[in-house]
Amino acid sequence: MAKKKTLTDEDDALLAELGIEVEAKKSSRYTPREERIIAGFEEIQKFVEEHRRLPEHGEDKDIFERLFAVRLDQIRKLSECRNLLKDLDFQNLLVDGINADEGIEEDIDDDELLAQLGVGENDEDSITNLKHVRTSAEKRAAEEIANRKVCEDFDQFKPLFVAVKKDLDNGFRLTIRFRKDAGFTKTTFTKGKFIIVSGQIAYIADVGDTFKAPNGEEDARLRVVYSNGTESNILLRSLIRAMYKDETSRFITDSNSGPLFSGESSEDDQESGTIYVLRSLSDIPIIKERREIVHKIGVTGGDVEKRVAIAKNDPTFLLADVEIVATYRLANINRVKLENLIHKFFNSARLDIEIKDRFGKPVKAREWFLVPIFIIDEFVEIIKEGDISDYYYDPKSAELKKR
Repeated sequence: MAKKKTLTDEDDALLAELGIEVEAKKSSRYTPREERIIAGFEEIQKFVEEHRRLPEHGEDKDIFERLFAVRLDQIRKLSECRNLLKDLDFQNLLVDGINADEGIEEDIDDDELLAQLGVGENDEDSITNLKHVRTSAEKRAAEEIANRKVCEDFDQFKPLFVAVKKDLDNGFRLTIRFRKDAGFTKTTFTKGKFIIVSGQIAYIADVGDTFKAPNGEEDARLRVVYSNGTESNILLRSLIRAMYKDETSRFITDSNSGPLFSGESSEDDQESGTIYVLRSLSDIPIIKERREIVHKIGVTGGDVEKRVAIAKNDPTFLLADVEIVATYRLANINRVKLENLIHKFFNSARLDIEIKDRFGKPVKAREWFLVPIFIIDEFVEIIKEGDISDYYYDPKSAELKKR
C-alpha cells in the first residue's frame, strides 16, 4: 500500500505561487474539564432536539431529564462554561445565564448531580447505571399500591364488582387503554369509577379534598377498594403513575348515561360512533304499507348524514332515500359488538326482504326491523341502565318484556 504523502513547507509555497490557497490546520486542544463540559452540553442539546423543549425539574420526570436540568442550571451560572459554549449554542440554551459566579461549585460531576437529585450509592445507581432508575414519585406510587389492607366493609362493595363483571361479560361495559399520549397530568378519577390496575378491578370508593402537592400539581387522597377484598388510601397522582407504568392498566367504561349514551362529552370520552334509526321512502309495497314501524337500525363511526347520502344507490338502503328518525351518540363502545347486540335483540322482528341491485343481482337487506320508534327509545334507555340482558322483545305485543 502506498504511503500517504504529506505537504511540506516547500509544497505549500509552490501551491501558493500557483494561486492555490492552503488552509492552515487549526490545532486547538481542550482540557479534560472543558471536554466534559462540552460533552455534557451536547447531551442537553440532543435532549432539546428530540423533545423540542428544555429539560425540566420535578420528581415525576425521568432521571436523565432531571440530570440535564440541573446540569444546564450549573452551565448557565458559570461564566467559564458560557464563554466556552457560546459558539456551540445554536439553540440559545444559555440565554438565561447570569453574570455572577458566586457560590457556584466550579467542578461538579454527574455523580454529585445525582446526589443532589436524591439518587445515591444506596440506590445502587451511578451515571453509568441509570437504566432502571425510578423517580421517587414512582417508588412512592409502587409502595402505596403494595400497602393494602383488608377492606372491613367489603360486603357492601362485593355486589358492585359482581355487577361490573357481568356487564363486561355481556359487552355493556368495555375496557379502554390508559391514554398515555395525553399524559398523566391530564388524567383524574371521580368517585364511583372502575379501573383495572395491577391485574385487579379497582373501585374508587371515595375522593378526598384536593390539595397542592410539592411539585405544584393538584392531588387528593383516595379510598380504593379492590376486587380481592383489600383497599388502600392512595394519592390520586400515585395511582395515576402506577397505571401509567402498568402496560395492562385499563379504564372500565360506565354502563349508565355517562360515557355510553350522552348528550354531552367529557374531555376523557373517546367518541366511538352513533346509533341511527332510519325510515325508508321506498315505494316497495311492504315498506309503503308499514312505513311508520319499519326501521333500519345501525351503528356508524362517521357522520350519519354522509352515511345516508348514497342511500338511493345502495341496496342495503333498499335503493331509496331515507329519513333520519333518531340518533343516539355513544362513546367508549365497540361499535361492531353493539350493532350485533341490537340486531340479535330485535331478530324476531327482522323484516325478511330481498331486492335486486342495479345489476339485477338479488340482495337481502338485513338491518330492517318491524319495531316502533318508541320501543327503540325504550331499548336504548335499558342499555343505559345495563339491564338489557334481562329483557326480550315480543313482536306480537310490540313490548319489551322481562325474562
